[in-house]
Amino acid sequence: MLNFSIILNSLANRVVLVTIPRIALCIFILFQIMGMIFYPGGTMHDESTLAYSFSNNFFSDLGIYKSYNGSPNYVSMILFSLSLTIVGFTFSVYYLSLIQFFKKDKLNYILSIIGTAFAIGSAIGLIGTGFTPADVVLDAHVFFANNIFYCFTITAFCYTVVFYRTNILETKYAMGYAFFFISIAIYVGILIYGPSPRTNASALLFTVVSQKVIVLIFCWSIFYQTFGFANYNFNR
Repeated sequence: MLNFSIILNSLANRVVLVTIPRIALCIFILFQIMGMIFYPGGTMHDESTLAYSFSNNFFSDLGIYKSYNGSPNYVSMILFSLSLTIVGFTFSVYYLSLIQFFKKDKLNYILSIIGTAFAIGSAIGLIGTGFTPADVVLDAHVFFANNIFYCFTITAFCYTVVFYRTNILETKYAMGYAFFFISIAIYVGILIYGPSPRTNASALLFTVVSQKVIVLIFCWSIFYQTFGFANYNFNR
């Protein structure tokens, strides 16, 4: 039987850590844009709109079975589900591969295992969000969607410490992770203590814009990390 550690070691390569994440992020962004184009219209507080509103529709609105204006939303829903599934699987493999770099330092190794475990939890949240339309199974959708960020807050903290303590990558990549950790922690605070988007139009605007910002930071963070590994000598 093939040793599991051998499989994990084989993942620590340029394709897994640079090429695939970049492709997955491009697919995610492309599918979100396409989903926005095909979204029939309607927001939580205004069913009369005829297109996707970047400031009043959540990303999750692309994944609902029927749009807020009552029209079928099949194309956007499929694109949304596929994009989150691709990103979820990509993140799982990506963070599993990272563990292999930190075996020589006990603290870094432990933190990387914890960070990766929660990254996989976040990946499950991504996939679950894609397959639980908010207009059909709202409670399950909210659970999966929120846990993307709850889990990744711990991941970002663990890997901020790991990247700062290691000489695998330059310190600037640890600083990038620190920025991501602070940003996602603020967003988690908004999820817990912020206004409900169902309260009024202003609350909806605030929460939608906050979500857009953290998702963009999320994408930037992963993309930024790939440059660190693009310059790494995997043969050493």
